[in-house]
Parts: sequence; structure tokens; C-alpha cells
Amino acid sequence: MAVRHQLIRRPPQALWDVLEDESRFHEWVVGTHSSCPGDGNWPKQGSTLNYTVRLGPKEVAGFTVVRRYEPPRFLELEAFSGPLGTARIAFDIRPWGENTLVILDEHPLGGMGGTLHNGALDMVLQLRHRRLLRRLARVVEESAPQRGRETADA
Repeated sequence: MAVRHQLIRRPPQALWDVLEDESRFHEWVVGTHSSCPGDGNWPKQGSTLNYTVRLGPKEVAGFTVVRRYEPPRFLELEAFSGPLGTARIAFDIRPWGENTLVILDEHPLGGMGGTLHNGALDMVLQLRHRRLLRRLARVVEESAPQRGRETADA
């Protein structure tokens, strides 16, 4: 299991605005080349999002299903990545002063990822999560103006 956290220097609603926008998924999910709406109303429970992952010259199609949607605290997804298998991806979102602490917890459920799950795979997931959370923070912080900045700059 790979657990990692990131402080995002915006309030939780700014993070939710990005998480709820399926057209921005590929901007922050590492490895995702493109994404498009699937079934249902993203990110309501049971809704899906389709995506492609590029692995060198190969593309793998996959989809993600929302398993738990409880704003403003929790979003849990199950990613289906063809031969790579399935994974549970959980976001625990906490207000942290005027900012947001997001805790990302991912672990393989089945397929090749589940079969080969070990400490080395967790290390790779940790590296991926570090990059994913930095990208997510950048997208959120660039999308939402920082409150109080006008007076701080004056």
C-alpha cells in the first residue's frame, strides 16, 4: 500500500473544483495521456471516466469508477487498466488552516498489479504519487486565485 500526502495552498473547494472536472484528469494523473467522460455524472458514485495510458509506443485504454463520493472529505476510485489490473485510489481531503491537506492511498486490487504487488511496486507507486500530488497541487493553485493576496502585495 502506498500512502502519501501533499499540502495544497488553497481551500478544499478549490481542490474539489479540479477533482470534479473530468476534462482535467489527464493534467494531474501521471501516465494518463487523455481522458473523456464515461457513464453517469462525474464524480457521483458509480460514474466512470475513460482514459488512455501511454507506455512507450503502446497505449492502454482504461476506465475509472467512482466507488465513494463524499465531498468535502472523501473521493475513492477504482481504476481498471486492462492487463495492468485494477487499483483502489482514495483521496482523504482535510482542511488545514486556509489550505488543504490531501492524503492519497493507493493499492492494487487485481490483475498483474495485484499479483505482483510487493515492496518494490510500492516504492514505484510512492514516486508516482509524489509527482501526481505535485501536479495536482500546481493545477489547483494555478486554477484558484489565492485569497488575501491582493492585500498582502499592497
